[in-house]
Amino acid sequence: MALSLRACILLLKEHHLLKSAAIQTTEDVDMTGIAYDSRKVSGPTLFFCKGDKFRPIYLSMAKDNGAKTYVAEKPYVEGNGLNALIVRNITKAMAILSAAFFDYPQDDLFVIAYTGTKGKTTASYFTEAILNEARPRHIALFSTIDTVVGPEPNQRFKSNLTTPESLDLFRDMREAVENGMTHLVMEVSSQAYLRNRVFGLTYDVGFFLNITPDHIGPNEHPTFANYLHNKLQLLVNARKVVINAETEHFDQVYAAATTTTYPESIYLFASAGFKPKRDDIDIDFRFDSQEADVAESRFTLVPVTEKAAALNIGGHYSLALIGDFNENNATAAIIGAGLAGVDASAAVPGIAKVKIPGRMEHVQIAGHGTVYVDYAHNYASMKALLSFLKRSYKDPRMLVVVGSPGDKGVSRRPGFAKVLTELGTEAYLTTDDPGYEDPANIVNEIDSKIDHSKVKVHKVLDRKEAITEAIKASGPQDVVVVAGKGADPYQKIRGVNTPWPTDMAVVKEVAKSLQEG
Repeated sequence: MALSLRACILLLKEHHLLKSAAIQTTEDVDMTGIAYDSRKVSGPTLFFCKGDKFRPIYLSMAKDNGAKTYVAEKPYVEGNGLNALIVRNITKAMAILSAAFFDYPQDDLFVIAYTGTKGKTTASYFTEAILNEARPRHIALFSTIDTVVGPEPNQRFKSNLTTPESLDLFRDMREAVENGMTHLVMEVSSQAYLRNRVFGLTYDVGFFLNITPDHIGPNEHPTFANYLHNKLQLLVNARKVVINAETEHFDQVYAAATTTTYPESIYLFASAGFKPKRDDIDIDFRFDSQEADVAESRFTLVPVTEKAAALNIGGHYSLALIGDFNENNATAAIIGAGLAGVDASAAVPGIAKVKIPGRMEHVQIAGHGTVYVDYAHNYASMKALLSFLKRSYKDPRMLVVVGSPGDKGVSRRPGFAKVLTELGTEAYLTTDDPGYEDPANIVNEIDSKIDHSKVKVHKVLDRKEAITEAIKASGPQDVVVVAGKGADPYQKIRGVNTPWPTDMAVVKEVAKSLQEG
């Protein structure tokens, strides 16, 4: 891979990003490396000075390691002797130049992208499974949990971000193409648009699953309006669009889709009993729940319109990933695979056995309750989870272990208090990625909004101890929910990813000690 200085200048001008250029060499010089981390510079490299934590010494280090050109929003004396491209927006510039450096790998992939406050990961895993049934060993996945860039075990690794930085994203896409991948299923977070990680990227199919307040705070989105705006950008940048017609703010979502997509390329889905408020739209697919219990979920997908029927994906489906709320995610995945050319003959078996790390994992403990570990990490996802368990277990005692991250998602805290008051019996408030905040303050903030006449509250900052106490306090008919972290193997504490054995590992350890004791 290589990119000439001349090409960089032309691309930046084309996107109206270039403010000035100081050329020390000729414009024909090639950069054979690209980086925003000075430690990853080796040889003639295009280096980006980006991020709130950027320090000029990093540019000096990049220069010492062989960088030839730097891109920044202002000149640095540390870059004297290097070609300097001064731009209006560094993150947009990095996205544009990274895509070019890796030779536009998106053009060699059929890209299916999901956004939504909840359900992105589950829908992505469902879609990957269906596509793998039809085209084994050719499906890439970029999710909150895993990144898959090839068919071999060593080409599957844990993700650092839901949507990577643009340079990493296009690098991983190119690697996927070179490994023979033909399709990519990816999650696109609101932060990806806020930080321009996917700037310039177009998707073959873009999904809007739902929207509720989340990721609103000092270090994230300043307002809900900003959060929604960034979510909507996925629809503006998709060739075909699929929307959950039951989403809040549907009118704004649908309007965003129609700005760049013809109505015949927009597909709507909803549950069987949903009645839209508008009579000028048609629901293309309906899903009708047949049974959803603690063993499996079964539902029927019904194509309603002619364009829906043409995909040949209608029929009866079953899911091993329990929870009636997952039928919504499954419907989205089946439609996405259908738009990629995969019909029900592959979708039915492909989706039937899917299990997702940290999603609805459960263990039944003799003499105690059934313990569920789930990534539910905001009001909407927690309410869907607790409501399902409440119905399935006939209104059990519900013991919930939960915390809330520091430095972000401040709006989640009153949301947790609200859902615990509505559906919980006992709450064990604990630590969950406190960052630079005091976990005790986060716990107290959640606790202050809980109605203590309805919910008994325990404050146990040690997460392992909180899980242990909740399980020990449970009876045979009770349900214990350990929420928030899912399969995360670390706690984010003061800028350090501190190893954590995962919630399920702790649950199993407690179960073993109780059985032996």
